Amino acid sequence: MSDTPTLILASRSGVRAMLLENAGVHFRVEVSPVDEAAAKADFGGDGDALAVHLAELKAESVSEQAGQQIVIGADQVLSCNGRLYDKPRHLKEARANLCEFRGNTHTLHSAVTVARGGKTEWSFVAQAHLTMRDFSDEFVDHYLRRCGEKVMKSVGCYQLEGPGIQLFERIDGDYFTILGLPLLPLFSHLRQEGALEK
Repeated sequence: MSDTPTLILASRSGVRAMLLENAGVHFRVEVSPVDEAAAKADFGGDGDALAVHLAELKAESVSEQAGQQIVIGADQVLSCNGRLYDKPRHLKEARANLCEFRGNTHTLHSAVTVARGGKTEWSFVAQAHLTMRDFSDEFVDHYLRRCGEKVMKSVGCYQLEGPGIQLFERIDGDYFTILGLPLLPLFSHLRQEGALEK
């Protein structure tokens, strides 16, 4: 379709880019200049609201310079026992977070938004609930030795497609929501906009 709008992914996430590529979607990446730490500090909402807020900021900032091209923004926030978590800054923090998550259920709030001309046109947020088993301190240390600094790429300190799956006893939620990009609602919206074939 020659008149199909160009899609832009406003994210540095290799996982989100891989999901779109694997689905056969043509897009390019433009990393948003948004200062996420500052945006989080100024925002007092819950996990859903914060994830949507960050996704919209990313998409809008890139779309301001993209004319009528469709810009996709996405973000993911983790909440557990009333607290919101960021990606760990180092392995010591990753270990502390995993020890807090074990034996508990945490929620991943995954938001995706579409912006054009600097304005959000559509947003969606979904939740996944993941229960970690009550593993031992020795298992945490073994897991971190095995995975190393890879755990810092994920807010939950795991990739389910790798050794991280051994942390869990139950998972409730959409696979794409867990990976940080709810694809099915996004694709439904893009088809309505004529950006994907019907």
